[in-house]
Amino acid sequence: MIVTLIVVCEVGFWVLLAGGLSLRYLAKMPRAGVAVLLLEPLLELVLFIATAIDLKNGAEADWKHGLAAVYIGYSVGLGHATIKWVDARFAHRFAGGPPPVKPPKYGTARAVHEWKTAARWILSCAVALGLLQAAVWYVGDSGDISSLRAWQTKALIAAGINLAIAMSYTIWPKQAPAPEGPEQAPAPEELKR
Repeated sequence: MIVTLIVVCEVGFWVLLAGGLSLRYLAKMPRAGVAVLLLEPLLELVLFIATAIDLKNGAEADWKHGLAAVYIGYSVGLGHATIKWVDARFAHRFAGGPPPVKPPKYGTARAVHEWKTAARWILSCAVALGLLQAAVWYVGDSGDISSLRAWQTKALIAAGINLAIAMSYTIWPKQAPAPEGPEQAPAPEELKR
C-alpha cells in the first residue's frame, strides 16, 4: 500500500504542478494556479499519515516506510526549487516569459550556487533522517529496524556528497577561460633592443 501511495503522490505532484501552471499561464488565472500549487504539501501530509497508520497497525518497518520518509524529505527540501525550475521553463515555453536563468559557471558565483543546492539537499536529508529516527523510536525493540537504518545511511551519504561538491567548488573554483583576442604581431627587432 505504501509504495502505491508514494507513486500516487509523485504522479499527483506532477499533475498538480501541470494544472497549477496551466491555470496560471494558459488560462490567465494566476490566483487559481497558486491555489492548486498550494495543494502540493497535502500529498506529503497524506503519505505521512498513511505511513504512520501503517506502522501503528503493526506493519513491519521495511524499505517502503524508509522510502516514504525519503520522499517526504525530498519534497520538503527540494520541492520548492523543483516547482520554481519547472515554472520558469513553463512560463518561457508557453507564456512568452524570459528564458530561464542558467546557473553561473565560474568562480565565487558558482560556489555560492553549489552551497545553496547543498543546503537544499542537506535539509531534505535532515527531514528524512528525522522521520526515519521517529519511526525507529516508534518501532523500538519490538521490530526489525535495519531497513530504516539503511535509509538513514543513504541519506547521510547523499548529504555528504552534496557537501563535498560544494566544498570542491569553494576550494578549487572553476575559472573562466581566458578571453581569446587577436594575436599580436611580434615587435620589430629594432624595438626589442
